[in-house]
Amino acid sequence: MGLYQRWRRLRLAGLQACALHTAAVSTPPQWLVERLGLFEELWAAHVKRLKSMAQKEHRTIKITLPGGQKVEAVAWNTTPYQLAKQISSTLADTAVAAQVNGETYDLERPLETDSDLRFLTFDSTEGKAVFWHSSTHVLGAAAEQLLGAVLCRGPSTECGFYHDFFLGKERTLRGSELPVLERICQELTAAAQPFRRLEVSQDQLRQLFKDNPFKLRLIEEKVTGPTATVYGCGMLVDLCRGPHLRHTGQIGGLKLLTNSSSVWRSPGAPETVQRVSGISFPTAKELKAWEEWREEAELRDHRRIGKEQELFFFHELSPGSCFFLPRGTRVYNALVTFIRAEYTRRGFSEVKTPTLFSTKLWKVSGHWEHYQEDMFALQPPGPQRDHPTSHPTDTLALKPMNCPAHCLMFAHRPRSWRELPLRLADFGVLHRAEASGSLGGLTRLRCFQQDDAHIFCAPDQLEAEIRGCLDFLRSVYAVLGFSFRLALSTRPSGFLGEPCLWDQAEQVLQRALEEFGEPWDLNPGDGAFYGPKIDVRLHDALGRPHQCGTIQLDFQLPLRFDLQYKGPLWLSPFQVVVIPVGPEQEAYAREAQQGLRAAGLVCDLDADSTLTLSRRVRRAQLANYNFQFVVGQREQSKKTVNIRTRDNRRLGERDLTEAVRRLLELQNSRVPDAEEIF
Repeated sequence: MGLYQRWRRLRLAGLQACALHTAAVSTPPQWLVERLGLFEELWAAHVKRLKSMAQKEHRTIKITLPGGQKVEAVAWNTTPYQLAKQISSTLADTAVAAQVNGETYDLERPLETDSDLRFLTFDSTEGKAVFWHSSTHVLGAAAEQLLGAVLCRGPSTECGFYHDFFLGKERTLRGSELPVLERICQELTAAAQPFRRLEVSQDQLRQLFKDNPFKLRLIEEKVTGPTATVYGCGMLVDLCRGPHLRHTGQIGGLKLLTNSSSVWRSPGAPETVQRVSGISFPTAKELKAWEEWREEAELRDHRRIGKEQELFFFHELSPGSCFFLPRGTRVYNALVTFIRAEYTRRGFSEVKTPTLFSTKLWKVSGHWEHYQEDMFALQPPGPQRDHPTSHPTDTLALKPMNCPAHCLMFAHRPRSWRELPLRLADFGVLHRAEASGSLGGLTRLRCFQQDDAHIFCAPDQLEAEIRGCLDFLRSVYAVLGFSFRLALSTRPSGFLGEPCLWDQAEQVLQRALEEFGEPWDLNPGDGAFYGPKIDVRLHDALGRPHQCGTIQLDFQLPLRFDLQYKGPLWLSPFQVVVIPVGPEQEAYAREAQQGLRAAGLVCDLDADSTLTLSRRVRRAQLANYNFQFVVGQREQSKKTVNIRTRDNRRLGERDLTEAVRRLLELQNSRVPDAEEIF
């Protein structure tokens, strides 16, 4: 069948009746013809290569099935789907993908080596992700055919899928076009078109998508290896890791839900793209049940309740910002009072920090590099308005989070180990430049306040603090009547810091989760760029999941802001500094330093004669040396030292040998207050 005939077959007879026939693409554009032609050429070579591989490496492999049963298969020939059929026809019909040695795998992809194999169905979280990801490919194909769309991205979500696509600078998707787009999707599913996985080189990728600047950008940003995978399905060819369903016919019910605008971020000017979301199920019966559930959910939609009960409203003149009416403000204040009381009971101190900061702060924290696109920035009026030759003022940005400001608060004066853990809580106003298409009532806003806190603690206090945070979450959600599910999100591809630090941090969070006793999931690669986190998903009255609280472990900001505290003697990297009064005492000072080091203590010498004694003592205290041993003519003659602490307490003259013995005793007993009990 020719390409044009295949294109026409998928046109809908009802388009003209809907008065939308002018929107549909009557013939396939040249770029699509070329793309599909190249894919078919590469696919033919792939099939030939696979056949050759199966003949050349013909060997028996062992497959371990769920339950421990072992079966034999043929490398590069046997597929998971074939094994599913051997187990039962029901499994073969309901399986959406496989897991092979822990990796999600297409059912029609040949097995290559000995494997542990299990099957994924729509009932599992992983199975839903595969099912909905395949459904968004169907939506992408329909958008190309009906609208001539340039596809951007199409992920699955926790509750379905969406696809972003570009229709041109002036073109938007009309609401009246959504039903027609849905009907094309249904035509494509009825056609049972197979998903075909193909591995191609970077040069081939660029050739396949040479007419799609969005895909070329993704290739530049995401494809780091020599090859990547694309999937063909009917006339669609798309860049994708997969896996996917065997064919579109496994989608028994599909419904498109919303259309809106979104923003595609790029190094140049952001592009406005169209976003269509949808839901799908293996059977029409399941889709019908979902629609009935959705009708009930709409009755409980918080936006509807907020309007009916005059709690809050939204206005187009301040998009993404909530107007709390008197009754809503009362609810808000009651929640703040509740959380504030919990903060007090748990040893948190409430603080207030500014809303507007120089971008220099965000560059230090790393947010400007990783989060700039989601921040509101502005150039304030400065001296150059009246004095054009003066230096320009700093760019300012509204804070999207409180953590850098709390770091400034911690660092504004020297901190002692006695202050740790320091728990700071903040109800400050935050602003985030969320795309208009992602805004959703009180669940996704551009201006909001949250019960946000940061805990500054020593490494040995970390696990106890994580356990305290988990208990905090459980007690608050119990009062509010929420059920929740925890997830450990580990380091992403663009993480900051050393892998060994990430490993240690993730282990701390995992131990805390295991001790907590609640079920939790692992989200590999979903952590923040600065540290791993524990995500908390709440479930509302209808069982819908919502990403809400988060416990984040950030070991990057203390390094970036050089946050320090005066630690106890046994942990201190600056235990003692010997300071001679004058050059005549330098030899004795070196003798004292050598004796302290020989005993296993950390000791430095400050014999800088260009500074006065008081300046050197002050420098040592600012550097957080636990003790300063000052030696003058008297101390030299008597083999003693004059001892001061970093808090400028004067302990007086002591015998050098006795002072060394006492320091060792305090270090070995790991006392937290060596300076006080010396």
